[in-house]
Amino acid sequence: MRVFLDLMWFFKMHKLRYLTGVTLLMLVAVLSLIPPHVVGVLVTAIQHHALTRAELLYWVVVLAGTATVVYVLRYAWRILLFGAAMQLSALLREKLYRHFTRLSPQFYHRNRIGDLMAHSTNDVQAIEATATDGVLTLVDSITTGTVVITTMVATISWQLTLIALIPMPVMAFATSYYGKLMHVRFHKAQAAFADITEKTQESIAGVRVIKAFGQEDVETESFASLSADVVQKNVAVARIDALFDPTISMVVGVSYLLSVGFGGLYVTRGAITLGELTTFVLYLGQLIWPMLAFGWLFNIVERGRASNDRVRTLLAVQEDIVNRPGARDVVPSGDVEFKVSSFFYPETTEAALENIFFALKKGQTLGVVGRTGSGKTTLLKLLLREFDVQDGDIAIGGQSIYAVTLEGLRGAIAYVPQDHYLFSASVANNIAFARATATQDEIHHAARLAAVHEDILQFTEGYATLVGERGVTLSGGQKQRLSIARALLMDAEILILDDSLSAVDARTEAQILESLRRERQHRTTLIATHRLSAVAEADLILVMDNGRVVERGSHVQLLRQGGVYAAMYERQQLEEMVEKGGVSA
Repeated sequence: MRVFLDLMWFFKMHKLRYLTGVTLLMLVAVLSLIPPHVVGVLVTAIQHHALTRAELLYWVVVLAGTATVVYVLRYAWRILLFGAAMQLSALLREKLYRHFTRLSPQFYHRNRIGDLMAHSTNDVQAIEATATDGVLTLVDSITTGTVVITTMVATISWQLTLIALIPMPVMAFATSYYGKLMHVRFHKAQAAFADITEKTQESIAGVRVIKAFGQEDVETESFASLSADVVQKNVAVARIDALFDPTISMVVGVSYLLSVGFGGLYVTRGAITLGELTTFVLYLGQLIWPMLAFGWLFNIVERGRASNDRVRTLLAVQEDIVNRPGARDVVPSGDVEFKVSSFFYPETTEAALENIFFALKKGQTLGVVGRTGSGKTTLLKLLLREFDVQDGDIAIGGQSIYAVTLEGLRGAIAYVPQDHYLFSASVANNIAFARATATQDEIHHAARLAAVHEDILQFTEGYATLVGERGVTLSGGQKQRLSIARALLMDAEILILDDSLSAVDARTEAQILESLRRERQHRTTLIATHRLSAVAEADLILVMDNGRVVERGSHVQLLRQGGVYAAMYERQQLEEMVEKGGVSA
């Protein structure tokens, strides 16, 4: 029952609802004693030929009134308890979502999306069931069982009551044993559900790749295998679940046998009346629910405990990137300065960056070039504080980025990542993602700067056109330009373009870069790219290799050096000549 203690924080938060609901539930249990008592009284009256019409009418009115009150009370406690538990689900999902948004990219490298989705769906539902059906079953079984047994002992026969309860230890042992098995198997079933959720999400997201390589049958077989595993593990849970009712029914049957057998003997001896035996048997019938409920309670609690453990473990994951003590909630502005002696990704021993020292005046443009894996994106992620520098510092306007809050820092930066993520919303909403209050004119202006306005006008519904999830209905170049428009609409102090022009042609690239130079004369821009044409006008270019700056300078200076940059430039010029020759042919 530890899960109830784990959820005590929520029960305290809604203590009035739970106390009222539990009180009504207990009152229903007490009122449920009236019908068996009335039946016993009537049977005794009939046995002695003493039942009158007035007495019969009186007891009928009592039964009808009791039924009406119980009906109203049951409606009320269900609204109270189930309503509170739904708020628990909403609160847990909100906690998980908020937690997900604060965790670093490293967390998502270690955890699968399917697992996280399973936490937010199945696990939360199991916890909700514990806070509703679990609380209901616990209170109802204990209250009803206690009240009924006490009444049987006090008003009929304590000896017969003890005889009827002889099989109960067997039920307690069996349900406890089943509960332990349920906990283990349900945990495995939830893990299997996470696997198939991850597979579904991955397959749908990558369906175009699957079709392009003709792997539909292979992926279908793989999914079928995971689906069979889910079935197998849930059947294992069902096998344990199926043991509860037969076991409890057997125990109840033995209790009935003992009660009727010994009760009949007591009636013949005159220890109790036939009416009292009838009432006793009816009371015993009311004990069936607490017995069944107790077994069901173990089922619910073990499911809830397994899910609660999974959710608590997830929520206990510490945020890697947090505000430093004393950080000010201001948006930094000014020159950008890197003084990074070394940087290591978590759990690695090889430096991803070494000796990164440079200063960029406000309003200047920085170009970062180099082959794949040279450290370009890592450098930009440090400025965004996706990871923290251990050996060195980064400053904006002479102020360390660690001296301001994450909200303040990221309010100064507009970022266009390599993976151009678009949401399943309209084109306008995607562009205005970071500025929901932007006007249509501002959205259109940003789209023009990103050279995508004319493309949007060709869409079926223009700016109101819905793009598919992750922008599947758009070309690579359109997705890139929409992402650039989204960043430009922020009009941030610093703009970061991380290889964000790779899918556009040279003419469109030149148009976008010219718009950036015109519109961002007093704003700082950082461009990481493979295409040197994108940084030819940059004030400072860093050439990176294996996490180090191997060359630096302007475009003209680097060409004069005749080093790595010059070789890259000559190779790209040759490639462009070949492409143009191919086109003309």
